[in-house]
Amino acid sequence: MSEAQIRDFDPAFEALEPAEPLAPVVFNSPHSGRVYPPQFLHQVRLDLPTLRRSEDTDVDALFEGVVERGMPLMRAHFPRSLVDVNREPYELDPRMFDGRLPTFANTRSMRVAGGLGTIPRVVGEAQEIYARRIAIDEALTRIEVLYKPYHRALRRLIAATHRAFGEALLVDCHSMPSMAPIREDRPRADMVIGDRYGTSCAPAVTDLIEGVLKARGYHVVRNKPYAGGFITEHYGQPQTGMQAVQIEINRAIYMDERSYRRTAHFPRLQADLMVLAEALARLPLDRSGDWRVAAE
Repeated sequence: MSEAQIRDFDPAFEALEPAEPLAPVVFNSPHSGRVYPPQFLHQVRLDLPTLRRSEDTDVDALFEGVVERGMPLMRAHFPRSLVDVNREPYELDPRMFDGRLPTFANTRSMRVAGGLGTIPRVVGEAQEIYARRIAIDEALTRIEVLYKPYHRALRRLIAATHRAFGEALLVDCHSMPSMAPIREDRPRADMVIGDRYGTSCAPAVTDLIEGVLKARGYHVVRNKPYAGGFITEHYGQPQTGMQAVQIEINRAIYMDERSYRRTAHFPRLQADLMVLAEALARLPLDRSGDWRVAAE
């Protein structure tokens, strides 16, 4: 990755912080980046609309109102198809690269096998991104200049929140295509809550999210087909006071998936998500440090 590519982002990501933190909740939009450097576009075999299928378009905009409500928001500007921060730092497919991978690279994960490693091989329904192999040095540079700084900034936000409140909840915000792959046996819900099957956050957190969203009229399911990726698993450690939950939003309820334009429902969804954010901000702790639902 060249210096010119890095300058194309300016900045590569943002940590939007409130003037005064008011709640132990951090929001994160790691896949909403939509700045595609020209040099990257010259490397790929796909056109830009196809590349954007892996993008969580406008998810950062859906949640940006949390900042004025006293909660920080992280968002990427670089696209997921360039480097995916919701993976381990070195989930790499050796078939993609010219050169020797580091000995510590994870080359055998299910995500690598599916073409969705730290440097993705495919987008959409297994559409190959590259026409030829890319240099391993370029892949490692993407990890050094984009992936690692992003996670350092995210860790800083979570740690600062934990210090201020004695607890921190990370809400990892994503979107999903409305059309499910053939292998899925059910229609896509409006929202999928991922808590790693109850291991990344207290049950009260998931219960509250589900309750608020259902009360606003959304069809909500848990963990299938998305239980949470690396970010939810890595940062969700309730025993240490660090909790994490993932929210996947069906794109059809807020955007035209062909044109990538917002629909008339966007403002309503945005407002409903702010109702959810405010409810999470009010979710108190008991004396053991566990989240619990406040009495009505």
